[in-house]
Amino acid sequence: MGKDVIVACDFDSAEKTFAFLDLFTGKKPFVKIGMELYYAEGPDIVREIKKRGHKIFLDLKLHDIPNTVKKSMAVLSRLDVDMCNLHAAGTIPMMQAAIEGLTREDGSRPMLIAVTQLTSTDQETMQRDLLISEPIDEVVMHYAANAKTAGLDGVVCSPLEAAKVHERCGADFMTVTPGVRFADGDKGDQKRVMTPEEAKKIGSDYIVVGRPITAAQDPVAAYERCIREFVG
Repeated sequence: MGKDVIVACDFDSAEKTFAFLDLFTGKKPFVKIGMELYYAEGPDIVREIKKRGHKIFLDLKLHDIPNTVKKSMAVLSRLDVDMCNLHAAGTIPMMQAAIEGLTREDGSRPMLIAVTQLTSTDQETMQRDLLISEPIDEVVMHYAANAKTAGLDGVVCSPLEAAKVHERCGADFMTVTPGVRFADGDKGDQKRVMTPEEAKKIGSDYIVVGRPITAAQDPVAAYERCIREFVG
């Protein structure tokens, strides 16, 4: 499995997105399209970015009854994205249904990963709001194990959890990690962060990087630095 940097295109319009992507002459970064951009522009934005030659992680975090997720994944599969995701909290049957919906007639499908617990959820809020009293680390690992049981390819996790996920679920189980910042950069609202180099050492397979690239004075140079530090 090759390592790669996924650039989070967290823009609210196609115009801003293409203005950013046009900076990358001769390069085709792997990009993440999240809810904000997808809801603003719809599936056409996915088709256009794909047509330009980019790999796409469609970050919509599905969570519904199994049949609804299955049918929704079948629609997303036709967009020819490279990776998509769902919430592991939707249970093993929902994740298995997602795989069924995502798999095309020829047997191919995008990579499918699961969100365990959002980085905005800590132990206190998990207990207070979700009535989950187990330690958050154990919950994350249990959800990761459920995703593996369901046949998924990996999970979204903190870079601090990547090594534990691989230990629990195997080296081939993919870890996609946000929360990456340069050592000399602004940490923003992220409390638990790692540099690209640290994320590489700890075993992250993909890092998702947003503002350190998109808000940089020179986004292309910031992207190339990320690639250098993480991929080598």
